[in-house]
Amino acid sequence: MQVVKYVFQPHGDDRGQLIALEEFKDIPFKIKRVYYMYDTAGGVVRGHHAHKKLEQILVCIHGSCKIRLDNGKEKKVVPLEKPYEGLYVANNMWREMFDFSEDAVLLVFASELYDESDYIRDYDEFMNFIKEHPEK
Repeated sequence: MQVVKYVFQPHGDDRGQLIALEEFKDIPFKIKRVYYMYDTAGGVVRGHHAHKKLEQILVCIHGSCKIRLDNGKEKKVVPLEKPYEGLYVANNMWREMFDFSEDAVLLVFASELYDESDYIRDYDEFMNFIKEHPEK
């Protein structure tokens, strides 16, 4: 499994840092939705799903967390600890977000609007979907 981390170009001086992200330049898709998670209680694991079509870039803009990725054959845990790094999560990839620091803010850029029919929320269903769509 190839894990793709983007390193965004910070712009800063003695006033602080700024990161600007643009679709098809810094983000490899058209951005249709942006959301973020914060105040995640200790021990909570979020995600537990895959998407049939949607792609994402995850950026922990404050604090830290870990992302468990699973393509049906291989699993990897990727730490997100820097506000200038983004993790690309392809469609047909099971994801779980966990080990959030108390101050974590996880920002997500999504390629599609919210569509419940795009979600695969059952792991066995995900494995069957991967077997039926090996080209993804």
